[in-house]
Amino acid sequence: MDFNSFNLHPKIAAGIAAAGFTQPTPIQAQAIPKIMKHRDVMGLAQTGTGKTAAFGLPILHQLMNGKRGCVRALIVAPTRELAEQIHVSLSQLGQQSGLRSVTIYGGVGINPQVTKLKKGAEIVVACPGRLLDHIKQSTIDLSQVDVLVLDEADRMFDMGFLPDIRRIIKCLPVKRQTLLFSATMPKEIRHLAEEVLSNPETVQIDTVAPAVTVSHALYPVPQHLKTDLLLKLLEHTDTESVLVFTRTKHRAKRLGEKLEKSGYRAASLQGNLSQSRRQSALDGFRDGSYQILVATDIAARGIDVSQISHVVNFDIPDTPEAYIHRIGRTGRAARSGDAFTMITDEDGVMVRTIERVLGTQLERRRVDGFDYNVPAPERPAEPARRPMRTPQRAKPQGNKAKPSSPGRKTAGGGKPRQRSR
Repeated sequence: MDFNSFNLHPKIAAGIAAAGFTQPTPIQAQAIPKIMKHRDVMGLAQTGTGKTAAFGLPILHQLMNGKRGCVRALIVAPTRELAEQIHVSLSQLGQQSGLRSVTIYGGVGINPQVTKLKKGAEIVVACPGRLLDHIKQSTIDLSQVDVLVLDEADRMFDMGFLPDIRRIIKCLPVKRQTLLFSATMPKEIRHLAEEVLSNPETVQIDTVAPAVTVSHALYPVPQHLKTDLLLKLLEHTDTESVLVFTRTKHRAKRLGEKLEKSGYRAASLQGNLSQSRRQSALDGFRDGSYQILVATDIAARGIDVSQISHVVNFDIPDTPEAYIHRIGRTGRAARSGDAFTMITDEDGVMVRTIERVLGTQLERRRVDGFDYNVPAPERPAEPARRPMRTPQRAKPQGNKAKPSSPGRKTAGGGKPRQRSR
């Protein structure tokens, strides 16, 4: 099968050719015909399977006919990085269509977005919070929406966006096509799907298995030696582009700085960065200015860099699904990739859970020449605290009070009062 079999509009087909797409991925092969028949679709697919084009191509095809200059397709995504990725992909695929796409997300000024919406756009790619701001301010008209896409619905649930999604849906026409994509299907997302989808078709692609082009390995190491082991791995591994995951944004920042001081072209991507700095880090990683990007799970959603050669889990993820999401960043588009995960003694339960879900035992590796026996640095001893002095009680002296010194004044300027027992 090739893309010609979908009978897409010639201008959309031209965008596919310009993008260098030849064979559709499994999710594209299954989802595109169903979406083009105007069916609601629930797609179960992990990151890196080509789902953006799976919903984007039929949407572009459908929008070639009908009204222009009004919002007819609304795509809701959990993060601004993913929103930008979708926008860039649709702009590339629809470069000859004349269709316009606008992104809407927080962290940047709202007025430029209002200006773009006033100029007219057929596609809006939005994050929930900022989209609700536009709805409240009546700066967006959603009355003409023909198709709604909820992308990475499980991540929107993780981030607490489901109430916002329900509020947004109330502002849309009842008669519309709805597409919901998720890598996992917790009960909350299943309930949402039952609410918003009408007699949907289900497309399921490798929901619990990573790409076969990814090679996995576990590296047992004490917590205090993780950074040193990462430097050793980088020194002895032929890497092109490395994405490193940490559990916290503080650790992402600190590790990025350490790698930079060690001579690597590295940047960190975490929630405390301004939008301009986040975008600069992403752009630098895409164009090769940065060889290494250190990121947290949420910050890394939406990263679409096809040439990532290695994913390193500096900290093991909290769920098997998160593990699959992370390593799905490499081994994309039929390229091979490596996923390295550093594990400590405390990670045993999660390692066994991941292996059970994957149905295989992951290889344990040691790095030759690395000293795993370096003791953890001693924490600096806290200065000894001076013992608290117990206030001494005045000895009883009958009913007599000690006379005050002559001329002794109080803070208020008067003579001190005698204390009564």
